[in-house]
Amino acid sequence: MDRRMRKTRKAIFDAFIELLSEKDFANITVGEIIEKADVGRTTFYAHFETKDFLLKELCEELFCHIFDAVSEEKPEHNHIFECDSSDSVFLHLLRHLQNNDNNILKLLYGSNNELILRYFKSELLQLVASQQDLFEPKKSEKIPDSFRINHIASVFAETVRWWVDNGMKESPETIAEYFYLSV
Repeated sequence: MDRRMRKTRKAIFDAFIELLSEKDFANITVGEIIEKADVGRTTFYAHFETKDFLLKELCEELFCHIFDAVSEEKPEHNHIFECDSSDSVFLHLLRHLQNNDNNILKLLYGSNNELILRYFKSELLQLVASQQDLFEPKKSEKIPDSFRINHIASVFAETVRWWVDNGMKESPETIAEYFYLSV
C-alpha cells in the first residue's frame, strides 16, 4: 500500500473512530464518515465495501499489529499504528490500552462495545492459542484445550474491563501479573 493510500485509510479510520465515540454504529452513515474524513464516496468504496467492512478492518488494524507481533510469519509489526516492544504480548497489549492508542478504550467499553469486543475476543482466542506455553504449568488434562483457551481469553478481556472500570490505577505490569496469577 503506498503512502497516499495509507493516509486516506487513516483519515477514514480516524473519522470512523470519532463517530463511534459519539453515536451508535447503526446510526452512523457512510455519508458522515466521508464528510468527516474529507474523502469522496468513490474513494471510500475503493477502500471499504461497506460500513460493516470498515468496522472489521478497523478492528483488525487496532488489534492485529499486537497479535501479529508474536507471529513468526509477520515479525515486522507495522500497521497504521507503529511501536516497538519486546515485552510479553499481554503486557504489550496492556501498555497500548493504557496509552489509549486511537481511543481504543472508548471503543472497547463505549456504546458500541459489543461489536468491538467480539473482534477483540476473536483475536484474543488466536493469541492465547499461540501462547499456550505461557500457561503450560497450570494445564490440566481434564480440561479440553478449546475450553481452556476460551477461558484464558475471557479472563484477559474481563481483567482489562476491571482495570478500566477501576480507573486504570495499577500499572500494566501489575495487571499483567494479576492476569498470569489468575489463569
